[in-house]
Amino acid sequence: MKIVDVRATTVTMPLEAPLRHSNGAHWGRFVRTVVEVEADNGLIGLGEMGGGGQSAEAAVAGLKPYLLGHDPARTEALRWMLANPTASLYNNRTQLLAAIEFACLDLQGRELGVPVHELLGGKVRDAVPFASYLFFRHPNEDGTGEIRTAEQLVAHARGLVDEHGFSVHKLKGGVFPPDYERECFRALAEAFPGHRVRFDPNGAFSVEEAIRFARGIEDLDNDYLEDPTWGMNGMRRVRENTPIPLATNTVVVNFEQLAANVRDPAVDVILLDTTFWGGIRPCIKAAGVCETFQLGVAVHSSGELGIQLATMLQLGAVVPNLSFAADAHYHHLRDDIIAGGKLPYVDGAIAVPDAPGLGVELDRDKLAEYAELFRELGPYPYDRDPARPDWYPLLPNTDWADPS
Repeated sequence: MKIVDVRATTVTMPLEAPLRHSNGAHWGRFVRTVVEVEADNGLIGLGEMGGGGQSAEAAVAGLKPYLLGHDPARTEALRWMLANPTASLYNNRTQLLAAIEFACLDLQGRELGVPVHELLGGKVRDAVPFASYLFFRHPNEDGTGEIRTAEQLVAHARGLVDEHGFSVHKLKGGVFPPDYERECFRALAEAFPGHRVRFDPNGAFSVEEAIRFARGIEDLDNDYLEDPTWGMNGMRRVRENTPIPLATNTVVVNFEQLAANVRDPAVDVILLDTTFWGGIRPCIKAAGVCETFQLGVAVHSSGELGIQLATMLQLGAVVPNLSFAADAHYHHLRDDIIAGGKLPYVDGAIAVPDAPGLGVELDRDKLAEYAELFRELGPYPYDRDPARPDWYPLLPNTDWADPS
């Protein structure tokens, strides 16, 4: 095969409600960019990346001189063509590389008539378990969807358990004062005896606040405490002061950082993100390092539609040391751009697609519908909160939203 065209389409996907986080909010929608890589045999491989809008589309178009005529099976050469570490000092293309890698692996699977997991060593599990991934939420314009109190949080989680079968619950924090969020987190854990929990304030706490928070939840059935503070040395200091395992998707997101963590441990669980690491294949390499040094592994979510979810499932299928349930924003979506609609959860897990390639197809009507919605609504500032227009966080943060 040879690549003959590369296209990008940015879409806006509505959410059930605006999701709050330590740096701002998702304003009731995700902005994602769908990438299509076409080969000379007429096959089209699918990729996906976050946000960007017109800038993402322009960035993908800018890769055409590199990609036209390239064999999509040569994914290792692709890495050096697009993201040579020296060249990347001037133009960091890691997330662009990931979207192209997804599409090239998809093309290979389609050409050979096999799922991507067969190209990556074969699956060791048929389904990937997921955590519920809970957020504090702003209300919609009609007043529905708000999650601000412990009671609202528990009620929402109970609905997700009933609908999807989750038995692991992750709360995204860093929004309200730490003591308030700890009360909410404890209420969540106590409402579901026998379930496991995890908390993630996105690095918003000081080291000392993180230690204090950890000591207030040590009696719960914690999978881990994710990014309680920012920076590897800060994480190391927290780790020295709590028995709860620490996890990250911020301070170990490349191989140099992974090596530093092996030499001087600061993190126990590495959350592998197929976008942040530059593709599925780098995540598998990183998982191999983690297997060697007995570090925990989970699959991280950066706000996916069905194409990226498929990459997460293909990754989760082949990693033997996947020791924790994966994260996914997926259940917050109102719709998807893949044929057949959203992939279903069964007993808190999603089946690994076995169709050729990534195992999903574009619904072109949905793609057009949500591309038009993006043109109508435009982008939104991920690092701003619509309810606090002049606010921005410091690290460590001390200016919390008012839970009342």
